[in-house]
Amino acid sequence: MRKAFILTLLVLMTAAIAACGNKEDSQASGQKEDSSHWKEIKDKGELVVGTSGTLFPASYYPEGGEQLTGYDVEVMREAAKRLNLDLKFQEYGIDGLLSAMKSGRVDMVINDMEITEDRKNEFTFSTPYKYSYSTMIVRQSDLSGIKTLEDLKGKTHGGGATTVFSKIAEHFGAKTKTYGNVTNDVYLRDVENGRTDFIINDYYLQSLALKAMPEIKVQLHPDLQFHQTESAIVMPKEAGQMKKDVDAVIKEMREDGTLTRISKKFFGGKDASKKPEQDIREIKGLDL
Repeated sequence: MRKAFILTLLVLMTAAIAACGNKEDSQASGQKEDSSHWKEIKDKGELVVGTSGTLFPASYYPEGGEQLTGYDVEVMREAAKRLNLDLKFQEYGIDGLLSAMKSGRVDMVINDMEITEDRKNEFTFSTPYKYSYSTMIVRQSDLSGIKTLEDLKGKTHGGGATTVFSKIAEHFGAKTKTYGNVTNDVYLRDVENGRTDFIINDYYLQSLALKAMPEIKVQLHPDLQFHQTESAIVMPKEAGQMKKDVDAVIKEMREDGTLTRISKKFFGGKDASKKPEQDIREIKGLDL
């Protein structure tokens, strides 16, 4: 679906001229590649988007329902509608979503995917549709023995191997127990029964997951709020016109109140489309 792009200079003049020519040719060819692929998508009239389908309340199946929904899913549905494209979701585990993008199996990815410098080296992000920060789920009985982030050393974190949250946990000396494409209750019960000690994840997602499963004896840590985040739609690195068009509809959705309306529906009346006002701890010495 997406073809790899390799540019080879056949004739070298001088180092300066070659470097300049390489940059200009690469930009022109990259624009052509993006324009061609985006045109193919629009001509076909269908956009294929990767998501997990297991991340409540961003991308999930409601109990007893067969229709995928969630904040991210409904944002993507509205965006596709405004782009005049039919939308098809393909589901992958969290650690497989970006690989699906690289291999061309999906055109975009939406799954509460945080914008990071590492990811920006490989992919293009839309303008953010969600702002948040990280929190931590721990056992109700003893907060899993954690008072500060520095207490994570030697403890076990439950999460995906390639997530920002696992990087944070490991930065403070924890080890990560990884999972496949499992639902939230599996993560939560492992904390409850001691197989893991904590889960770092997005504040809004964790708040709603706990509300949906009150029988599991875990809670948000009352004192730890850290790592402010921005989530966006992920596109291939060379996306140019694709990004412009997607950014334009997200801007429309923000200005006409659509993002706020969808957010309040899935986040208990809270508006995740606006930056948080809390004092959030910045994690120093961690390159994300």
